Amino acid sequence: QVQPVESGGGLVQAGGSLRLSCAASGRAFSNYVMGWFRQAPGKEREFVAAVGWSDRSTYYAESVNGRFTIARDNAKNTVSLQMNSLKPEDTAVYYCAAGRIGGVFRTNYDYWGQGTQVTVSS
Repeated sequence: QVQPVESGGGLVQAGGSLRLSCAASGRAFSNYVMGWFRQAPGKEREFVAAVGWSDRSTYYAESVNGRFTIARDNAKNTVSLQMNSLKPEDTAVYYCAAGRIGGVFRTNYDYWGQGTQVTVSS
């Protein structure tokens, strides 16, 4: 199993950038699909992006496609989320997750971090 731990959240103005990082302890990190989800107050947790085992396949929610970039480093057991052109509606707690199946459904992810707050001011 793996245990994700997020870092890098914070407060940024609209149009700015932030980079989130996720360090995953445990063995066989490269066997897991890694994903980022987010949850805004009063809303369901939603899919943001995912990256497959070898970093050759990436998936994005339509709302972030073209602005966010997910990448993984299997040698370091890390995954990052570069967020550019941030909007106030990107404000949420962002979660890193690991799953054998992956994809857009949160039920396909087995291990979750505690989350990191991202706040975008207008």
